[in-house]
Amino acid sequence: MGNKFKQIGLILVGVVAGVLVSLNFSAVADRAERLPLPVEELRAFTEVFGAIKSNYVETVEDKRLITEAINGMLSGLDPHSAYLDAEAFRELQVGTQGQFGGLGIEVGMEDGFVKVVSPIEDTPAFRAGIKPGDLIIKLDDTPVKGMTLNDAVKRMRGKPKTNITLTISRKDEPQPLIVTLMRDVIKVQSVKSKLIEPGYGWVRVSQFQETTPDNMVKHLEGLVKQGALKGLVLDLRNDPGGLLYGAVAISAAFLAPKALVVSTDGRNADAKRKYFAVPEDYLRSAGRDDVLKNLPASVKNVPMVVLVNGGSASASEIVAGALQDHKRATVIGTQTFGKGSVQTIMPLGNSTAIKLTTARYFTPNGRSIQAKGVTPDIIVEEPGGTAQIARVREADLQRHLKDADEAEKKGVAPPEKPAVTPVPPAVTGDGKTPAKPLEMGSKEDFQLNQAIAFLKGEPVKGQPTKAVADAKPAK
Repeated sequence: MGNKFKQIGLILVGVVAGVLVSLNFSAVADRAERLPLPVEELRAFTEVFGAIKSNYVETVEDKRLITEAINGMLSGLDPHSAYLDAEAFRELQVGTQGQFGGLGIEVGMEDGFVKVVSPIEDTPAFRAGIKPGDLIIKLDDTPVKGMTLNDAVKRMRGKPKTNITLTISRKDEPQPLIVTLMRDVIKVQSVKSKLIEPGYGWVRVSQFQETTPDNMVKHLEGLVKQGALKGLVLDLRNDPGGLLYGAVAISAAFLAPKALVVSTDGRNADAKRKYFAVPEDYLRSAGRDDVLKNLPASVKNVPMVVLVNGGSASASEIVAGALQDHKRATVIGTQTFGKGSVQTIMPLGNSTAIKLTTARYFTPNGRSIQAKGVTPDIIVEEPGGTAQIARVREADLQRHLKDADEAEKKGVAPPEKPAVTPVPPAVTGDGKTPAKPLEMGSKEDFQLNQAIAFLKGEPVKGQPTKAVADAKPAK
């Protein structure tokens, strides 16, 4: 038996080495001579592989074992690195185009459970009252504990008009919430707008997709046609992010030409980049028409507020941080999610890919977004919604990527969070099912009302986080 394991081990060491070479990542190629393969660790891996093949209670296919090993290798790094099988890779590509099947929630993994980052507006999950920070512990009768994130997502996806029951644990709720949702084709309208009152416009970005910059220009054109704008609210609440070039384009719509939008920093040269408000940095491919060419000139100077909350992540944090650093907008709301890392999709050549964290995002002033988020200029809580203190953020996730200088600050007390008054999450009268969510942009939208008040120079029911007592709307 020992000789058999040894033979298997020697063969698999060669196989694994061959796989690593065949992937041909630039980072591996650049370091091939300096970083030899960890032979002892690979030998341990192959011994475990051989033991499973010979002794596990059931026969296991080689493909499954290798796939699970890759899954574990990536998921053990941070919450956002992952292996994408053919189906997951297709879904990722389709999702960025604004249409896919399922429930309509952006999710992550925490301690073996699925956690909601943000529900997508006008979807089954949003209409049912699913909230950022909710912990999904059961899918129908199947416990989520032990599933991979891909497996959980596959179970939530399905044919339209079919039902699935989610059992949800919500912080500060004494018992789980049980919600039955009907799957639907999710068609995300990434940009919405309306005139709140004469002269004051509201534009909401719910997700950064391929069509978001074009749609933003059309909505801004529509608002300007209704009369000169005295103030504009860019609403990024519960926006889980999306495509980087979309975030650069939306920032460029309001910033001066050539202004720095965001920078990235990683180990490799191609991960160290700066993105400016120029077409070559926000157009996805060379030769395309500038998506901002029809942008109304007046939006470059209109006083602005950016609304954010704990569901604002990634690309939405890039926009908020850029407009804040350039003093182009006043940021109002609650602390953002803090997802400031770059994931690069690396196809493996056989319809699969890996999603690998390769860099961190930094605002124009060099502030790290990772595990920190963007702190609003004025804290305005969400009455009747999930309080800031109850939201799950990037820093709460296990194995989250540390802030760039966090290791150098060991032993130093973390900065105090702005004081807020916790607001218990709203539930229906039975205390078991979530209450319907607030419609953003409605007359009952408290945070939006405070943003409009700020633009009009009226008192704001919020708490400044720095010296903004005499602040005027940023232009």
